[in-house]
Amino acid sequence: MSFIFNLLIVLITLSVPMARADTLSNADVLFKFAEHSYPELFIPANPPTQAIEGYYVRHYTDASIYLGVYGNQVHVYGPENAWVVANYGSAISYVGKLSEFVALSQSNISNAVLNSRRPQCSYYADTVFSEVVDIKRGIAFNGALEISIDGDYCVFRTNSIPNHDFNDSTASFATNVSRVQAEFRVPVRPVFASQNTSVSLQTDNAILLNGVKVDILAAACFGVGNGKIGCNDMAQPWRYDPMSPLNSFGTDRHNAHTQPDGNYHYHGNPGVLFEQTANVESPVVGFSADGFPVYGSYIEENGQVRAVASSYRLKPGARPGGTGSPGGNYDGRYVDDYEYVAGSGDLDECNGMNRNGSYGYYVINAYPWILACYKGTPGPSFNKGR
Repeated sequence: MSFIFNLLIVLITLSVPMARADTLSNADVLFKFAEHSYPELFIPANPPTQAIEGYYVRHYTDASIYLGVYGNQVHVYGPENAWVVANYGSAISYVGKLSEFVALSQSNISNAVLNSRRPQCSYYADTVFSEVVDIKRGIAFNGALEISIDGDYCVFRTNSIPNHDFNDSTASFATNVSRVQAEFRVPVRPVFASQNTSVSLQTDNAILLNGVKVDILAAACFGVGNGKIGCNDMAQPWRYDPMSPLNSFGTDRHNAHTQPDGNYHYHGNPGVLFEQTANVESPVVGFSADGFPVYGSYIEENGQVRAVASSYRLKPGARPGGTGSPGGNYDGRYVDDYEYVAGSGDLDECNGMNRNGSYGYYVINAYPWILACYKGTPGPSFNKGR
């Protein structure tokens, strides 16, 4: 009888429910069960858990075996171990889903503050929920998010409800928040494209680790309709920035509001998921449509924690006059009020940077707020109306 079958029997017999917040916790549970049940294979017991290329791994040096968890999957590797070679060969071999070996229960992430900076989405595989309230309406909601691995992709399945209360007194939503089922597919190993892709109204920008999407731009331009909706031509100038305090887009204190179908989405910093003061380096809070991670606002540099700085600035002087122009000074009311000045801040033209060997975008409290373009290619699962 194989190790995997025996391990499964042991775990089912013990039938211990596990409420975990992340893949690391679940992986450590699996490792401990394996070591307890098969001490002759997994020796010495309790080696350190390592993070390697998207895997949580324990290396059992005496037995020459690696046991790894990759998202929601269990893998084994042991080219020098006769048992592993006989059963699986010398390659990294898939032996089953984590949930087949460990009895898992959902994790409650209500008002969670994240802490991991690991850049691969596979580290965040989990099934989570939240218990929140639509404040104005006094209605309770449950958020639901599952992150799993499918081939080379992390799959985010969400009902689009956040992990925090919403629709507070500052909000003026055009439609009520609704549960909107959505699926986003993020490459585990994103790659740079030959050229940048601008953000557009056709593509959602990112999915955060609370199951809520980022949709930065507004379909609103000066001189088009009532100025709040209907501006779908990306070439149209003077697009309103929904994050500008000079505009009113009905967002709540989390810089979010609803689409016509009730889909709650962010235009900027949600004010949750990471510490909002310079006390600690910010974690990964989500993943962009091209697969690169999205970090919070703070980095640690030379022993000091500080906010990263945008390389965009307001254009000096006044906007051009004439037909089709709003006139007045450049003040941030419109996206066109800003210009990119290379090297003036930490971040590049897409609002990202390479750091510690990993590229990522950053949530900041200044334009462009989260990202202005993609360094990779946005995936089709982020296309609107698909």
